[in-house]
Amino acid sequence: MTDDAALMEASLVAVADAGVELRHPLFARWFAAWPKRAATFINTDASSRRMTDETVEMMLGLARGEEHWVGPLVDELAFTHRSYGRLPWEEYESWIDLTVVVLGELAGEAWDAEIDAAWVRQGERLKVMIRAAREGWDRAMPGHVAELPAAERG
Repeated sequence: MTDDAALMEASLVAVADAGVELRHPLFARWFAAWPKRAATFINTDASSRRMTDETVEMMLGLARGEEHWVGPLVDELAFTHRSYGRLPWEEYESWIDLTVVVLGELAGEAWDAEIDAAWVRQGERLKVMIRAAREGWDRAMPGHVAELPAAERG
């Protein structure tokens, strides 16, 4: 296990001790940043659980050196998201950034610069993987992504 993984795991214990589910404040912040996106979720309760868990698990998996499952999951999720239209890259990027910010807020005094840097490093790695997966699917299936209606764009 890397130092990042140990730091990240310790911060997750602090978040659990705070007694607040990460998904609630995370989705509130993300919908505040992307208000038009809220209407596109059919079941926000289910989606918030899955999106939050997968994001945290992928970043932690990267920190643990578990690219063998993180990579295929990123590829699968990038493909799945194509059915929602050409989502702006900024939405993906802000989701990951807000995940780290909200984790820090919930961890409170247990959060420090080292922990923040660990999450940011793994978040940046995840962003690179997501971008590569999106580009890979665009090359493999050109023209098979619908554009979002103007009313749904950022």
